[in-house]
Amino acid sequence: MKCAGLFVGLLLVLTQFAEGKPLLLANVLGPDVDVSQYLVSEKYDGVRAVWDGKTLRFRSGNVVNAPAWFLAKLPLTPLDGELWMGRQKFEVLSGAVRRQVPVDAEWQKITYMIFEQPDGVGTFSERIARLQQVAAALNWQQLKVAEQMRVPDRAALNLLLNDVVKGGGEGLMLHRADAPYVTGRGNTLLKLKKHLDTEAVVVAHIPGQGKYQGMLGALEVKTPVGVVFKIGTGFTDAARKTPPPVGSTITYTYRDFTNNGVPRFASYVRIRNDP
Repeated sequence: MKCAGLFVGLLLVLTQFAEGKPLLLANVLGPDVDVSQYLVSEKYDGVRAVWDGKTLRFRSGNVVNAPAWFLAKLPLTPLDGELWMGRQKFEVLSGAVRRQVPVDAEWQKITYMIFEQPDGVGTFSERIARLQQVAAALNWQQLKVAEQMRVPDRAALNLLLNDVVKGGGEGLMLHRADAPYVTGRGNTLLKLKKHLDTEAVVVAHIPGQGKYQGMLGALEVKTPVGVVFKIGTGFTDAARKTPPPVGSTITYTYRDFTNNGVPRFASYVRIRNDP
């Protein structure tokens, strides 16, 4: 019985380890938020990665197979951020960071854009200031702190959003400037895009017809609250030939909801990149 108890305890620890530590997740910016209380940065279209001082992990908790030279450059300070190759280069980036054997030439093009200090003390403004000191001390062009800006009002925020999107960016992130380090989803961290986005799990493949004969026609997906619906747009020909597997999590955009809670104008973006 004692051995069985130890086994269960070990299994629980390993399960928690594999799932990764809780992270701060973003809500969508609502109409009643005072944006002047937030620091604003670009929403990087990259791969979330957390560094604990020894190991670099995906949001899922799985290890990122980064080259030894890349890891050796990272500080002892815990970091949270995005591995990023630049605007509109997500597919290339995703392929590079998911390889079991990393390719140096690809990783030399990857920047670790950091935006949080896990378990750091003080306000977000204070944590960002410390991260800027860490990055300055390293003086390594592949480690950068996401630029944070203040905006006085919604008009200024929308102008900034338009500039970022016009330049090929995805959107903006707003982090409450006076917030302590927290995890989970709430109004501490907010996102703003031209279109809303969220995630769903693939439950079935709908065969294509006409020009999509023999390929994917649509995905049947299920939201976290149990709403099942179909997504038929946003796919490249490559995605239709090799669609996201049943059981995988995908990101999609939408505008609003029907009276039945179904996302309207849903469009596929990509499979979630956590290996």
